[in-house]
Formats: sequence, structure tokens, C-alpha cells
Amino acid sequence: MIYVGDISVADDNNEIDLASGMAAFEEKNFSKAKQMLSPLAEAGNPEAQHRMAIMFQNGLGLVKSDELAFKWMQASAGLNYPLALHGLGFMYLHGECVDKDEAKAAEYFQKAAEQGLAGSAMTLGLMYEQGQGVKQDPDEAQKWYKKSEELQE
Repeated sequence: MIYVGDISVADDNNEIDLASGMAAFEEKNFSKAKQMLSPLAEAGNPEAQHRMAIMFQNGLGLVKSDELAFKWMQASAGLNYPLALHGLGFMYLHGECVDKDEAKAAEYFQKAAEQGLAGSAMTLGLMYEQGQGVKQDPDEAQKWYKKSEELQE
């Protein structure tokens, strides 16, 4: 590894690879995105892991795999990446890639909402309003709706 000042060139290259992989994903060039993001995901980058999960979940540029989608989403969520926390909540809520577990879904939506995701707070509000995976509680629902509004400002 080569160091320039306090920054290693390898870290710079990882940032460039991440940016290139994310750009390829956004451009729907999924085979390039996989090529760029896969090594970063393996190395523990939560953004790359999240994007790999999405590609496996939807069969974007590779063979669809619920098992690998869940593996990568769980890995990224384990590093507290907010979008992955939301994604894992969604998987548990709808039983996609994993057995349906609304209580676990609520836990992940709460973690994501507490990290600033308005959509997670809104979903959690709906879950409390409907008693889905949590005890029905109109006051708690309003609390999460309000948080969602605050996060959108």
C-alpha cells in the first residue's frame, strides 16, 4: 500500500471503484456495476453490499438469487447502513428473500428511521396504526408520522 500524506492510494482507489460502480448501477450497466462493486462488498463496504443485494434480489446483470440478496442486505444492515436497514425491513415485511416476520421488519424500520430515513419512519407509523408486527398504538403511529415529516424538511 502506498501512502500519500495521511491517505493510502488503495483507499483512494476503493473510493474511485465505489463511485464508478455506483455510477454504472445508476446507468443500468449492471455487469460493470457487479464487476466494480463485488470486490468492495467482499471487503466489507456497506454501500457496495447494499447494491449487490439489490442486483441479486431483482436479477439485475446476474442470476436472481434470494439467498444472496438476503446475505448482502443482511451484511450491509449489520454495518448499520440505513438503506440496507430499510431494505431488510422491507424483505421481512413482505417475505421477500426471507420468511415473513413483521416484528423483525418493525425493528429494522425503526433502526433506519432513527438514522434519518423518512420512508422508514412513515412505514413504521403505518405498522403502528395497523398493528402490523407491533401492538396497535395510534399515539406511537403519530410519533413516527411526525418524525417522517421532520426528516423530509
